[in-house]
Amino acid sequence: MTKTSPSSPARTPQVPLSRAARRNLLLLADGLRAPAEYTGPLLGSSPRRWLWRVPHALAFAAVSALLPITIQVLTNTYGMAGGAATLLAVGQTAPLLLAVTRPLEAWWIVFAAAVIGAVALMRAPGTPGDSWPWTPPLIVGYLLLMVALGVRERHRTLLAVWLMTGLAGLVFELLSSERTNSSDVLLFVLSGVVLLVTGALREQREAQRRLTAQESISEAERGRRTLLEERARIARELHDMVAHHMSVITVQADSAPYRIEGLPDAAREEFAAIAAGARESLGEMRRLLTVLRSDGTDGELAPQPGLSRLQQLVEATVRAGVPAELSLAVDPAVVPQAVDLSAYRITQEALANVVRHAPGAVTRVSVSSIGEDLVVLVVNGPAESPRSPLESTGTGHGLVGMRERVRLTGGTLDTGPLPDGGFRVAARLPMATPATPEDAE
Repeated sequence: MTKTSPSSPARTPQVPLSRAARRNLLLLADGLRAPAEYTGPLLGSSPRRWLWRVPHALAFAAVSALLPITIQVLTNTYGMAGGAATLLAVGQTAPLLLAVTRPLEAWWIVFAAAVIGAVALMRAPGTPGDSWPWTPPLIVGYLLLMVALGVRERHRTLLAVWLMTGLAGLVFELLSSERTNSSDVLLFVLSGVVLLVTGALREQREAQRRLTAQESISEAERGRRTLLEERARIARELHDMVAHHMSVITVQADSAPYRIEGLPDAAREEFAAIAAGARESLGEMRRLLTVLRSDGTDGELAPQPGLSRLQQLVEATVRAGVPAELSLAVDPAVVPQAVDLSAYRITQEALANVVRHAPGAVTRVSVSSIGEDLVVLVVNGPAESPRSPLESTGTGHGLVGMRERVRLTGGTLDTGPLPDGGFRVAARLPMATPATPEDAE
């Protein structure tokens, strides 16, 4: 039987270092192999179309300037043959045109041409003080290529490109240390700085884009939630109104045999069936109400307001600092209950918007009838200049509720700003029940 010493430390499993290093190398290699998914031109997502051509123009200008300079430097300074210098200069500069849409592929071409050029210049009859392994024109073009890479590719790709640049410089440093003059270190440092700055700018732009998209989604969800809440509220109010009428029908049907003498048995049975059907419908509506009502809605059990309470609503608005006046040219008693409640709610929301967005604005509320339609008009002037609005921006959720109220009654709603800086809300609500095909028969 073996015993474990209490002083012996517990061994924890460790991942071999070689496995982690191999995984990291594979990730870096994948970064060099797979470019970014978007292959459109730089600034291609800009709303200004003229900006789409700017990267192409800059790339063409860079190639036009660097190509002859590179040829001249390779032939005059390094003593390379004209044909070889031309081919090498094209390989080191022309891919900048490709970098506008495919910077990673352009880097592979430039990097290969840079390595080939460095190998060729090892035997070139240049002076010992010449820049090697990287020539000055190559350093300038390489940094421009780093800008295109930084604003397009992923962090993994940028890191792999930077390490490959440093590795190539280190190899040439080991091959011919007496020929190098720190151009490899200069390019390694400058390319790292450029990649770091442009990569950070790209991340900031992506974060801003995602934030904008999320705000749009959130705004759409808020609007949808407000619409659903308003519909549920209207449904609860409709339940209260319809339940009242169903209760009246039930009472009338139950009491008809006692109020009307000499009813035949068939009529009594008919009234009993009507009362039973009304009670069953009322029970179904009450069960539905338990789904529609949420916690904290006990206050909605109170009687719903209507046009008879518009004067109190306007007076409360005046006390809030808005000079408002009311013109009520219709008898609230003749207005159907659904239209009565919708007209009150529309006026209430319109006055609330005035208080929030145009404090101190002169406001006029007019309720009248045109034919069989009830017309609600709320017009306010511009806000008083010495006072600032309580809310500088609006979500439009109040207008959503108004539209739902109007749609409920089959009416129309017209809202919009006025030339003088005010706002107008006009609702036309039919008071007559629309005729159905059964009614026409």
